[in-house]
Amino acid sequence: MFSHVMVGTNDIERSRRFYDAVLAVLGVPAPFHNIAGSGHARLFYRHAGVSFCVSEPINNEPAISANGATIGFNCVSPEQVKQFHDVALAHGGTSIEQEPGLREGKLGALYLAYVRDPDGNKLCGLYRPA
Repeated sequence: MFSHVMVGTNDIERSRRFYDAVLAVLGVPAPFHNIAGSGHARLFYRHAGVSFCVSEPINNEPAISANGATIGFNCVSPEQVKQFHDVALAHGGTSIEQEPGLREGKLGALYLAYVRDPDGNKLCGLYRPA
């Protein structure tokens, strides 16, 4: 359904360090670095046919996180969910909500970990057992 997701950053190099480490856990290669026609820096992480992008805001306003928004990343195991969380914390992220782990609900069991990146964007590492 989605071709890409883009978040804003107030510090492109800090974001690069954070996302290079966190997305490497998922097997995502280093980003393509782009300078928009406006002169703003952008990072494009491409993996499995989709892109996750990080950009300096083109309107020159500060980047802010969206209240109520979450970007979920598929993980291949509960261990990868935990690693996603721990690497995020080691690179400037903040753990939020519950500790990483199993959640039971109407949609079945999920292994989840929630973090905020250094700019406040909410991320989720998710594994759904078969």
